[in-house]
Amino acid sequence: MKLQIIDTHCDALYKLQREKLQSEIAERENTFRFESAIQLDTNLQRLKAGNICVQFFAIFLEPNIPSDLKWHYALEQVDIFYEEILAKHPEMKHIKIWNDLEHLREGEIGAVLALEGADCIGNDLMKLRHLYRLGVMSFGLTWNNANLCADGVGEDRAAGLTNFGKEVVKLNNEFHVLTDVSHLTEKGFWDVMEIADYPIASHSNALAVCNHPRNLTDEQIKAMFNKGGMVHVVFNPPFINEGRESATIDDLIAHIDHLCSLGGVDKIGFGSDFDGIEQFVDGLENASKYPNLIEELLKKYSEDEVKGFAYRNFLKNRPR
Repeated sequence: MKLQIIDTHCDALYKLQREKLQSEIAERENTFRFESAIQLDTNLQRLKAGNICVQFFAIFLEPNIPSDLKWHYALEQVDIFYEEILAKHPEMKHIKIWNDLEHLREGEIGAVLALEGADCIGNDLMKLRHLYRLGVMSFGLTWNNANLCADGVGEDRAAGLTNFGKEVVKLNNEFHVLTDVSHLTEKGFWDVMEIADYPIASHSNALAVCNHPRNLTDEQIKAMFNKGGMVHVVFNPPFINEGRESATIDDLIAHIDHLCSLGGVDKIGFGSDFDGIEQFVDGLENASKYPNLIEELLKKYSEDEVKGFAYRNFLKNRPR
């Protein structure tokens, strides 16, 4: 059975930008195309083959980019989103408000712009409001490093949100933008839970199943579910199996099983992290392979439950 899929995280914009910059440096034609580039796990052909109905596209910046260039790099990824994904492919429909999700037609794929790490805005709320106007609908405060909003999981200090970070979350609430807790420290997570109206873990797994700092504790997961937030499982093998760079679909489903045991059967989704990962679950090497996951889930869960994981849970729990 092929079900529609909502995927809340990929890094295609970063890959498209990297190839663009490398082509400019080498003074060669850029032949890297969203439609069919085999290097893109989420190229258009693969999104169609996997029956993706909504794909989130993250703006992600390498932490070593100089601070004075980060805003430019972020805007360039937004430009790639508009020019290379939307303008050239009429079946890709920009989701600018959440109600747009209800109006997608057969054959159309909703494209949601997201931010992974607030580095590009510095401490400037005007830049944040500008990102909202450009269509950013999900806002991840950090990647693994620290910025002026909060610490990421790779920061030894392991601090929570700054006062500025709290202002950002409140502005997300005002604009009905998701606040993404993936990559945050545990302290930062709890700070978000105190003030966020629309929390989400766009690509995180269960710490109880795989002891990795990117995964969420049972207490965090329960708090997300109690607040109406969703946890979207990520397909990166090191986040699935502790200390390993390989995983099976059954290994991934073990995280879904655990989330369900914590009361999350109607608050689970998928956040593959395609184009941001270098190891893959066997049988889930790119977006076209989603039917393999659906097939295995249907062996354990009812059709209604699997439809929930695939797309219905997000539609039910999204901001209004």
